[in-house]
Amino acid sequence: MTTLTASTTAYAIDADHSALGFSVRHMGISTFRGTLSGVRGSLRDGVLEGCAPVESISVHTPAALRQHLLSDEFFAAASHPEVSFASDSVSLADDGAAEVRGRLTIRNVSREIVASGHWQAPVEDPYGDVRAALELTAVIDRRDYGMTWQMPLPRGGDALGNEVTLSVQLELIAEQA
Repeated sequence: MTTLTASTTAYAIDADHSALGFSVRHMGISTFRGTLSGVRGSLRDGVLEGCAPVESISVHTPAALRQHLLSDEFFAAASHPEVSFASDSVSLADDGAAEVRGRLTIRNVSREIVASGHWQAPVEDPYGDVRAALELTAVIDRRDYGMTWQMPLPRGGDALGNEVTLSVQLELIAEQA
């Protein structure tokens, strides 16, 4: 793998074409999914930084569940309005493999994570801009971030899994010199 260096092109995250997704086991039988949009940030000097507003959370369920996710039992949006990430290293392989190590912050709790996935090398778009993409996944334990809500199932087990899979799709636009 090649580690990005200070000489690497600087990119801004294209918020219109980027998202942070999450998925978690629900009732022990299915997977619940949601997304955060409005992702902002950059890939500059070998450092990937970004954030997304918690209020942007989107789930395909009743509004009451969205409000529960925004409450203190989960994201605590009123007191912690953003989810953020800052990398320690970004490694990109010639074959498109990518690994990003850094600190994920949710509810003002920061933990080291490793995300892996795919890097799409830069291409010129029809408007003369240069674009690249990163698609990454990582698994976290939601309890590490203070999200401890749980409900036992009548026949044993928990209503909500503790392992959460994060999926990040970033479209990046090269910044003009």
